[in-house]
Amino acid sequence: MFLFGILVGTAGTLIGLGGGFLLIPLFLIIYRDKNPAVLTAISLAVICTNSISGSIAYARMKRIAYRAGLIFSAAALPGVVAGAILVAYFPMKAFELILGFVIIAAGIYLFLSVKKRINPNLADAQKMPACNIRAGIAISLCVGLISSILGIGGGIVHVPMMIYLLDFPVHLATATSHFMLAIMTGAATIVHIYKGNLNGQWTIIISLSAGVVIGAQAGAFISQRFSSVWIIRLLAASLIFVGLRIIYQGL
Repeated sequence: MFLFGILVGTAGTLIGLGGGFLLIPLFLIIYRDKNPAVLTAISLAVICTNSISGSIAYARMKRIAYRAGLIFSAAALPGVVAGAILVAYFPMKAFELILGFVIIAAGIYLFLSVKKRINPNLADAQKMPACNIRAGIAISLCVGLISSILGIGGGIVHVPMMIYLLDFPVHLATATSHFMLAIMTGAATIVHIYKGNLNGQWTIIISLSAGVVIGAQAGAFISQRFSSVWIIRLLAASLIFVGLRIIYQGL
C-alpha cells in the first residue's frame, strides 16, 4: 500500500486528479467485502492527504489561482456533504457501473478534444486569463455531489472544466484543482468520520497516505517537464482504461 501510494500520489498530482481514479478501482478489486461507503471514505481520506501535499508543492511554484479555487470549492461543499451521506444507499454493482461510465466519458471527451480545444497561446501560460466564475460555480455544485458519491475527489471534472470551459492554462488548472480537492475531500472525510465509515480502516489510510505524500511532491516536480498536451493525453488514456476495467468487473 505504501508503494502504491507513491504511484497514486505521483500520477494524481501530475494530472490534478488527486489519485481517486486509481484508488477506487484498486479497492473494488482487493476489497470486495467492503461496501461503497467505506471504499469512498478511504479513497477521499487518502486524496485529502495527497491534495494537501501537492498543493504545498504547487503553492511554492505559485501556480494556484486561489480566488477561483476558494469560490468553486465553496460552491461544491453542499454536494460533497450530501454525497458522503447518500453513498451508503448505493448497491455495489450500480456503484461500479456508474463510476465506470463517468470515467470513460471524461476520458473520451479529453482524448477527442485535446488538440482542438487547447489554445496554444494559453496551454503553458503562467497567468490565468479572465474566466466565467458563474459558470464555474454552477458546475461545481454538481461536481461536489458526483465526486463525493464516487470517491474520486472531483478533479476528474474540475480539470476539464477549468481548461475547456474557463480557459485556464493547463498547469494552473491542475494546481488549482489540487487546492480545491484538499478542501472538498477534507470536508467529505469529516462527514465519513462522523458516520463511522472509517472505523478500522486507519492502517490502510496511513500506509497509502505516507506514500502519496512522497508521490505528490514527485508529481508536482515532473509536471514541469511535461508539455500540456501530453498531460491531457495521459489523463485521457488512464481514464478510458480504468473505466473499462470497472465496467467489466461490474457486469
